[in-house]
Formats: sequence, structure tokens, C-alpha cells
Amino acid sequence: MPPAIDSAVPPRGRRTNETITRLRRRIMAGEWPVGSRIPTEPQLVEDLGVGRNTVREAVRALAHAGVLECRQGSGTYVLSTDELAPVVARRLTDDRMTEVIEVRRAFEVEAARLAARRRTAEDLAALDAALAAREAAWRGGEVAEFVEADVALHTAVVAAAHNGMLAELYASVATALRSTVTQAMGDALTPDRHVDHARLVAAIRAGDPELAAREAGAFLESAPKA
Repeated sequence: MPPAIDSAVPPRGRRTNETITRLRRRIMAGEWPVGSRIPTEPQLVEDLGVGRNTVREAVRALAHAGVLECRQGSGTYVLSTDELAPVVARRLTDDRMTEVIEVRRAFEVEAARLAARRRTAEDLAALDAALAAREAAWRGGEVAEFVEADVALHTAVVAAAHNGMLAELYASVATALRSTVTQAMGDALTPDRHVDHARLVAAIRAGDPELAAREAGAFLESAPKA
């Protein structure tokens, strides 16, 4: 008769998967920010209450996914909070910018439509603040600052849609989004490159889903603009 199996002790594979999940949650929660070093292997063994091999396999899996990076002689660092982001970044090349614009349009048009239906007073305040910051950044004349402000406004629109999965997917293309805006702006903020997003925010405020969707898609129709 084979020995009895203690159901309280999960099989090795399941134990590793649970450890991956626990590590991922702590990274997502910001316990170990991007760029920071996570605890050493012995520390994780003690902290998580699992074996050294389990920790090693979990860290290796997250490194393969692009979330962690193991640096010889230095330790293991958080590379990203999102497993999709490194994949998208690796596929981002100049000849694929058209695809990036199409993905942006798919996300942002639907986000604007949902935001017009679901926005709260807090969302509207956040949109107003993001729009004002974007315009201030434009007047400041620094491309990098404007790009960040523009991305922040688009992210606020997505947040106002109140769809968690959409927000996570949108976050995964953040690098690609910045690249399209940077490419559109070029080396300087010139008047011909400015796109007013006040009407988009106004449509969301008015609770008009179709108008919001049209405004969100209008500046992405033909060229990579912000």
C-alpha cells in the first residue's frame, strides 16, 4: 500500500505557483518598487516559509516573464510590475508604430465611451487636473515633461472607465504609448503639433459616450499624435 499523502502539504508545482503569486502581489502592491532589489534568497525562504528550491523556481519564472532581473553578484531587481510590459517593449520598433496607434485607438476609444457613462465626481476632478497639467507642460516647452503629462491624461480617462482589466492592459502598453507621443512631438513642441483634449474631457463630463468616443479617436485616425 502506498504511503498516505498529507493533503495539507501542496505538491511542489502548486507550491511554486503559490509562491509566484505571493511575490507578484507584493511587487504589484509596491512593496518592492521598480528598480529596487528584492530580499535575498535566504530572506525569502524565511519570510515565505517555503524551501530554497521553491523560491529559486519562483524567482526564475518571474525573471523569465520580465518582472524580475537577476544580476550576477548584485542580487535580483524588480524590472516591471507588469508581465506584459516587457513583451510589448521588446516588440516596439519604428516599423510597428502603426500597430501601436491601432491598439491605442482600440483601448482609448472604448475607455472614453465607458468613462462618459461611469465617471464620478472624483474622476472629473482628476481629469480636470490632468488636462490643466498637460496644458501647463505644453506651455513649458519641454517635450519629455509634456509626454508624461499627456500620458497621465490618457491614463486618467482609462481610470474613469472603471474597468480593471482595461486599466491593466493599458498600463502594459505605457512604454509604447510614450513612444508614439514622443515620435509625434519630435524635438520641439510646435503649434502645428498641439492637439486640444478639452473637448474629450467635456464630452466625458457631459455623459455623452458616442461623442467621447469620437473625440478620443479623432486624433489617432491618421497619424501618431498625442
